[in-house]
Amino acid sequence: MLKYYFINRFDTNLIKRQDKGTIFIYRNYKNYNLNEVLKLKKYCKKKGHKCLLSNDVKSAINLNLDGVYIPSFNRNFKHLAYSIRKNFLILGSAHNLKEIKTKELQGVNKIFLSSIFKKNKNYLGLNKFKLISKISKKKVVALGGITNKNLKLLKLTNCSGFAGISFFE
Repeated sequence: MLKYYFINRFDTNLIKRQDKGTIFIYRNYKNYNLNEVLKLKKYCKKKGHKCLLSNDVKSAINLNLDGVYIPSFNRNFKHLAYSIRKNFLILGSAHNLKEIKTKELQGVNKIFLSSIFKKNKNYLGLNKFKLISKISKKKVVALGGITNKNLKLLKLTNCSGFAGISFFE
């Protein structure tokens, strides 16, 4: 099962603790630091991790990163006009059926569906998560409130991985 770790700063101590299957998504919507992204890319490449950038497809392509993460609030289709290399990952998040359809039209490879366990305004729960994830033909990644205690419950879904922040820290 693939693991996706959202980070907002380059910290070798956090990255060192992760196994090889962890994919890092640099997510800093306010104002990301280009030098920090480049350091992360170099370090991830050295350690065998994939490195993605959040919400900036053009920069992810120009920086030759492994891919991009498109958040649910981004409904833009400009990236479809860009020339993208073969193994470039495009991931997107969704909270409902409408957003899932938008992400499919955006050409994402996988959809992060939230929130599976975290009881917030986007809370789905296990059963609703399973129902909604069957609607898309894309692979689905669980997001929201995942802990070591409920990690085994993910096996009850058809998700291809999980993503988070606090799980990894």
